[in-house]
Amino acid sequence: MLVRARRSGRKLEDGLQQLERSGRVSSTKMLWMEEEALGQEEFLYCCGAATQLLKFGSADCWLKGISSNSTKVLFLIIPGNPGIVCYYKPFMRILYKILNQRYPIWAISHAGHCVPPEDMEMMEDVELEDVFGLNGQVEHKLSFLRRHVPKDVKLVLIGHSIGCYMILEMMKREPKLQVLKAVLLFPTIERMAESPQGKLMTPVLCKLRFLLYVPIYFLSFLPESVKASLVRWALQSLQSLDETTVSASLNLFNVDCAANAMYMGSQEMMHVVQRDDPTIRRYLDKLIFYYGSNDHWCPITYYEDMKKSFPEGTIHLCQKGIRHAFVLDANLEMAQMLTDWLCTDIAKLL
Repeated sequence: MLVRARRSGRKLEDGLQQLERSGRVSSTKMLWMEEEALGQEEFLYCCGAATQLLKFGSADCWLKGISSNSTKVLFLIIPGNPGIVCYYKPFMRILYKILNQRYPIWAISHAGHCVPPEDMEMMEDVELEDVFGLNGQVEHKLSFLRRHVPKDVKLVLIGHSIGCYMILEMMKREPKLQVLKAVLLFPTIERMAESPQGKLMTPVLCKLRFLLYVPIYFLSFLPESVKASLVRWALQSLQSLDETTVSASLNLFNVDCAANAMYMGSQEMMHVVQRDDPTIRRYLDKLIFYYGSNDHWCPITYYEDMKKSFPEGTIHLCQKGIRHAFVLDANLEMAQMLTDWLCTDIAKLL
C-alpha cells in the first residue's frame, strides 16, 4: 500500500510535467496546480467564530480545466475533538494524490478550536448563540456550506469521531444537502458517557475542566520550541511522528482553544446518548461506518448493536488494529480504504 501511494505521487508529478511539456497548461497554471497539491490554509469567520479551513484543491477546479468530470464534487472532512484541521493534513494529502487531484478535499475546523492569526480575534459579531457548544458546531458547519459551497455541488462527507454525529445531524436538519456519500470513521454517535473512555473523561470534562485552565495558561507562555518538545515527548510512543501533528498540537496550549474543546466535550458526554436510528435508516444507502476493534470511545459492542439493527448497512469493523486517533499513524491505510469503499460511486462520476 505504501508503494501504491508513492506511485500515485509519482504519477501526479509525471502527469504535471507531461502537461507542461505538451503546452496544454501554462506555467502559471502549473504553479497553481503544484500549490494546490501542497494544501492551502486560511482563516475566516463563520457564525462569528474564527474558523480554519484546510484546502487541497479549489471548489471551482472544474472551471479551471483541471478536472474533466461533469459532476461537481467536494470532499469535506468534519473533524473529531479537538477539531484542529491540520491533524488531517497528511491524510488529506495522500487522499488527494490517490484521487489524482480530480476532486477538491477540504477540512473545516470546529469553531474556536484553532488559534487565529494575530490580526484576527477569536470572536467577531455573535451570529449564533453558543456557537462553541455541540449544537452550535453543527449549525456552524451548515452555515459554512450555505455560504461557501454552491448548492449544485455533491458532497462526500468524511466524519471522524464526534464529526460523525455532526454529519448525521447535518443530514437530518438539512435534507436538501447533495450528499453523495458520508463516511463515518470511528463514530461516536451514541452512549459516549457509558463508553470506557467516557466514564473516565465525563467527570473531568463536566466538573473539573476549569481546574485545567490554570496550568494551560502558564504553559502558553513557554517558547514554541519548548511546547513542540513537550508534544514530541507526549507522542514518543509513535514509530513515526509527522511534524504537522506537532505544529497542530500547539493549538492546545492556547487557553481559549483548549477551553472551547473541553466545553464541547462536556456537551458530548451529556447529549450524545441515544443513537439516531430514524436518520440512519433514512440515509442508510449513503452511509459507510467504520468501527475500531479496540476503540475505548465506541467499543465493539456498539458495532455489534449497529450490525443487528441495520444488517443491510455498510458497516465495517477494523481488522488492522488502527487506533481511534488514526491521524497519528494510519493516514495511508485510511485513505486507501476510503477510496476502495468509494470507487463505485466515484466511477459513476467519470
